[in-house]
Amino acid sequence: MPETTRFAPSPTGLLHLGHAFAAITAHAAAGQGRFLLRIEDLDRGRSRDRYVAAIFEDLAWLGLTWEEPVLRQSSRYDAYRLALEKLEQLGVLYPCFCSRREIADEVARAVEAPHAPPLDTSIYPGTCRELSRFEREQRIAAGERFTIRLDAQKASAICGALTFETLSAPSGNGFHGKRQTVEVKPLLFGDVVLARKDMPAAYHLAVVVDDAFQGVTLVTRGSDLFTATHLHRVLQSVLGLPPPRYAHHRLIVDDSGMKFSKRNQAVTLRSLRESGVTPAQIRERVGLGLCAP
Repeated sequence: MPETTRFAPSPTGLLHLGHAFAAITAHAAAGQGRFLLRIEDLDRGRSRDRYVAAIFEDLAWLGLTWEEPVLRQSSRYDAYRLALEKLEQLGVLYPCFCSRREIADEVARAVEAPHAPPLDTSIYPGTCRELSRFEREQRIAAGERFTIRLDAQKASAICGALTFETLSAPSGNGFHGKRQTVEVKPLLFGDVVLARKDMPAAYHLAVVVDDAFQGVTLVTRGSDLFTATHLHRVLQSVLGLPPPRYAHHRLIVDDSGMKFSKRNQAVTLRSLRESGVTPAQIRERVGLGLCAP
């Protein structure tokens, strides 16, 4: 069945073997459908045009083709602003004035309390959620820095029970794993940041808005983003966006079992290409030898 899939790297460094696996997998999963390339360049402090050019070069070398024009998130600020305005109208956003240190300290105090439930240190404890409208406006007028967070409880009440469909176990020619319907846990990520002063939309908001805009029908990505899918389904539901299906694939790791990093120049596609490695050898190395371009 033809699908619309996408590969969406950030231009903050050179692509590595893990990116090659993800890109080839998404390309194969499209079948005779559409394969899109999206540049996630919202982090203007770290994004570089030279890395955008390198992404094009590496993917073409692997034998992949994609639709033009390529979407860049830096051209989508108006769309993210409209999404935030809709969420604001629904009453599921609030400003957060906490620093990272303040959040960590509050989480630590809650964990140490004898009758407090255990909290994941990555989940915001809701410090600013109950501030009055007057106090919020006063602090903003005073020039305090703040982020915009999703009120997960209110969003959950609006969207109700949700599920998403996922596939697993990619083979050489795409995904052939068993379909699974997963019940969404809307509070899994807590009150995540959706925007801040130097970034008009955080990853979680931008990705659901752009997937809907581009008509993506199948999102292929690593198993480390499986839990993020719960949050994305909540945002899709509240914003009234059509949900795609998902396919979560294995991660490509080094000999120590760690994910590859852009800091590890030895495994970048450019360094491997310059050392004489061929695209076919790249496919073999990431376990996709049967996946022809």
